[in-house]
Amino acid sequence: MRRPLFRAPLLLCSALLLGTGCESMKPRAVSPSDGTTTATEPPDASAPTEASVLDAGVPTPDSTPSPWQRARVGDRVEYAFSAHRGRPGADTGVGVAGHVVLEVIAVQAPWAWLTVTFTDDQGRPLAHPRLSQPRLLPMRMEETQPWKEEHRGQRSAEQTTAAGRTWDARRFLDDRRPSDGPLQNRLYANEPGPLYLTHGLLDASTTLSGFGASGSQQLTLVSFRQGSDAAGNVPVLDRPWGPGTWYDVRQDLSGTASVRRVCLGAERGFVLRKELTGPTGDAPCADLRDAEAQPLEEALLAAVSEAVSQPQQWPPVAAGTAPPRRETFTVAQHPIPALVLEAPAGEGAERRVQVTTYAADPWGTAMNGLADEARFIPLADTVYRAPPKGKRVPEDGTALAGWGRWVIDGGR
Repeated sequence: MRRPLFRAPLLLCSALLLGTGCESMKPRAVSPSDGTTTATEPPDASAPTEASVLDAGVPTPDSTPSPWQRARVGDRVEYAFSAHRGRPGADTGVGVAGHVVLEVIAVQAPWAWLTVTFTDDQGRPLAHPRLSQPRLLPMRMEETQPWKEEHRGQRSAEQTTAAGRTWDARRFLDDRRPSDGPLQNRLYANEPGPLYLTHGLLDASTTLSGFGASGSQQLTLVSFRQGSDAAGNVPVLDRPWGPGTWYDVRQDLSGTASVRRVCLGAERGFVLRKELTGPTGDAPCADLRDAEAQPLEEALLAAVSEAVSQPQQWPPVAAGTAPPRRETFTVAQHPIPALVLEAPAGEGAERRVQVTTYAADPWGTAMNGLADEARFIPLADTVYRAPPKGKRVPEDGTALAGWGRWVIDGGR
C-alpha cells in the first residue's frame, strides 16, 4: 500500500488521537488526599464575555485586570511530569519523566518573555530530542480578543496542599471510558495568584482508554516563586517554542500547488495557532483573530504526550527504509544539513518511492528562529513514480518553504 505523505502536525491537535490537546480539559479520577474536604457544586454558569476590539492587529487596553499585566522577572512555576505509553502485545512500553519549569526572564510591554525548560529529576537535560532544549516563549500580556478556558465534566470543590501551601481548589473530572475515551482530571486553584502562568493549575492527568490505547501523562505542581520588578534583558528568539514565529509549507497535491502559512502566538496564558492558505502579504501574522487557542498548561501536557507518542530515535526510520544519506537542503536562504530517507511507497506495476528529508540536527543553528513543531517534521516529503527506465516523476509532495519571526527581538 502507498504510504501517506507526512503532514505537519497541529500544535493544538497533536494529541487528538490520544484524547488530549484539542478538547477541553478532562480529568482522571483521583481521590482527595487525607484532610481535604469535597463538595459537589452545580455546573458553572456561562461566564460573561469581554468585548473584543482589534484595530489593525493592535489591541486596545483591557478593562479587566489580569495578573499577566503585573508579570515580573523571576515569576516561576515548576511541575513534575511523567508520561507512559504501552506497546500492544508487550509487557513494557516507553516512558519519560522529569520536571518542567516556566519562568519569566524579561518584561517589555506588551510582552513577557518566558523560558520553558524540561529536565530530569536532577535538573539535567533530557535525552529525548523533543525535550532536550529550553524554548523561548513571548507572551502578550494584553489580549486582542477574549480567550476562554472550557472545563468539562463533574466539578467539585476541595481544599488541598501543594508546593507547601494550602489552596482552595476546584476539580474537574471527565470520564469518557464508557465511549472508549480518556479519563481526565484537572485541579485548579480558585485564585491563581502566583500560579497565573498556568491559570492556577495544581495537578493535571490523563489516562488513555479504548481502541488499544494504553498510557497516561501527568503534571503535578512542585514549586512556585514570585519575581522582582527588574525588567530583564529581552532575549533573541533563536529557539522558540512557537509563539512569535511563522513558517510556510509548500504543498503539491493532486496537481494543485499552494502555500500554507502557520502563525503562532500567545496571549495571557494561551498559545495560539492559525493557518492561512494563499497570499499572506508583507505583514505575517498581523491578525490572530479566530486562531485556535490552547491553555499553556494543556500545551505542556501535550508536549509530554508527544514525546512518548513519537519515535524516540532521530531521524525516525521506518522498517524497510534504506540508511539515510547526507545532503544539504536549502529553505529560502537557509542551507540546512539534512538526512534523506527513501522507502518503497506502494505495490503494483508502477513502482513508487517516498523520499523524506529531515534536518540532521533539529536544534542546529541552521534552524534558528524556527518553531519547534516544524523542526521535527520533514523538510521535504515527496512520492515519486519510478518507472523501470527514465527519471523519477514527482507526484504529491510537501516542503518547508520559509520561516520567520513576527515578534521582533525586543518586542513589537
